Amino acid sequence: MVHIVGAGPGDPELITVKGQKLLSEADVVIYAGSLVNEEILKFCKPEAEIYNSAQMMFEEIMHVIAFAERAGKTTVRLHTGDPSIYGAVQEQMDAMTARGIEFDVTPGVSSFLAAAAALKQEYTVPGVTQTVIITRRGGRTPVPDSESLKKLAQHQTTLCIFLSVNLLPEIKQDLMSAGFKSSTPVAVVYRASWPGEEKVIKGRLDTIVKQVQEANIERTAMIVVGQCLNSENRQQSKLYSPKFSHMFRQARF
Repeated sequence: MVHIVGAGPGDPELITVKGQKLLSEADVVIYAGSLVNEEILKFCKPEAEIYNSAQMMFEEIMHVIAFAERAGKTTVRLHTGDPSIYGAVQEQMDAMTARGIEFDVTPGVSSFLAAAAALKQEYTVPGVTQTVIITRRGGRTPVPDSESLKKLAQHQTTLCIFLSVNLLPEIKQDLMSAGFKSSTPVAVVYRASWPGEEKVIKGRLDTIVKQVQEANIERTAMIVVGQCLNSENRQQSKLYSPKFSHMFRQARF
């Protein structure tokens, strides 16, 4: 059996209880070493075989999984955050399905959620925005033209931009071309939740590039853009308003 597990955003304690249990029981662990905090491997049993997939090709990964299956061993394929977002996991699931290898998926905490926690920020703010777009800018790996940042940004929603901090100058131009004002608040969170390593940079669209360059942030960072970061003109949610009735409570005024 193969268990695909989301390791969490960085802090070893942010792996789910189920994910930690599976990791502690695994005979073979293949972890995404370019992004997963190696401290999380402390949950592995001493005799577990551990492989760093950052140093492996796709067929090598599948070979280790298939060999473990033939030997009757349990494998954990350890991905970052939630493997459903930029985890390159679909191709692995398809290959296992084609080879008759049984697997399941345990979700994790994504870095875009850890970034919100670091910012002490809600992405959906009443009266400001109720939509979050999760995306990345095209670079060495392209994105469909219909999903270009310029086109998505026209919606003026909260943007959580993965895998793109090295393209921040281009992102600035894309957003301004789409109608974002230079004063639009922007935050960059480096290694969200990583103990002792997390950095939070807050600025505006016209300042953030310089701020990030001065902080020497070049990878493993989440970019958050939008008016949800603006503390002015926020409306209070109706959820707890004494004037608002719902199935659990009647209005008092």
